[in-house]
Amino acid sequence: MRHLSCLPPCRRALPAAALTTASALLLTACGGSDAPKSAADAIKAAVPKAQRAAGVLRVGSDLNYAPVDFRGADGDPDGLDPDLANALGKVLGLRIEIVDTTFDKLIPGLNSGQFDVAMSAISDTAQRRDALGEDGRPTGQPGVDFVDYFIAGTAIIVQKGNPKGIRTLDDICGRTVAVQRGSTQDEIIGRQVAACGRQGKPLEVHRFDNDSQALAEVAAGRAVADFNDFPVAAYAARTTDGGNRFEVTGAQSQSSPYGIAVNKSATALRDAVAKGLDQLIRSGEYDKILAKWNVSAGAAQAAAINGGL
Repeated sequence: MRHLSCLPPCRRALPAAALTTASALLLTACGGSDAPKSAADAIKAAVPKAQRAAGVLRVGSDLNYAPVDFRGADGDPDGLDPDLANALGKVLGLRIEIVDTTFDKLIPGLNSGQFDVAMSAISDTAQRRDALGEDGRPTGQPGVDFVDYFIAGTAIIVQKGNPKGIRTLDDICGRTVAVQRGSTQDEIIGRQVAACGRQGKPLEVHRFDNDSQALAEVAAGRAVADFNDFPVAAYAARTTDGGNRFEVTGAQSQSSPYGIAVNKSATALRDAVAKGLDQLIRSGEYDKILAKWNVSAGAAQAAAINGGL
């Protein structure tokens, strides 16, 4: 999970495989009384029968990652992902139902049919697409496809004033850090454990089910840093205790796209989601939502399927 290498107002284009509505336009041109009358109709018509019959798209999300996914003051899902999901639902003609699930259970839950897609600041990586273990070998579990919709980079968040002088990965060697279990940052820190070991400075890692717990570990001084996605780190630094508890330090690293995860067998749903996302981008609604959450620097110019590294 849960990456920005540029600052506003720059825009980052996602890699290849961007989808367009060309097929929809062909449908409207080739006749028949049942042919869709517009690109919007064509997108709705692309939604698989199961979702159209139910009238709902079930979205797995870990609502503990502000400002991307969290619960608002009223207890309802809020943030970048819920806003984008609800806007996407309108384009697809479906009601959105968000299923709150811990991050490390999202892909297993998706593949077991607990929800139709997973959208929760999930980084599109080859490891997740191909279900690879930390050793790079297949785990025997099913992977997923991704529809990429945002670019984010990993950031380091420390106590205000950065009392331990943490600015790079090498600075955490010989210390203790906190991360969310199963996240992209967990993978990064896993590799750093080996690097610190080679330096003779063992790195201790405290892993938690959600990022709030990891941040609490930093606030209490039990960890020198937490690693998370830049939008989340910046939001925590800006809002916690009026901006007096945390700060973001060092440069962002390992930029990669967030993707909406879809079961590999559900290619029709994957393609419909990509078409719907492209429509959101073209209409300007996508940019409005990103601006609302102050994350416009991570904007994609088009949807991409499996565009991560």
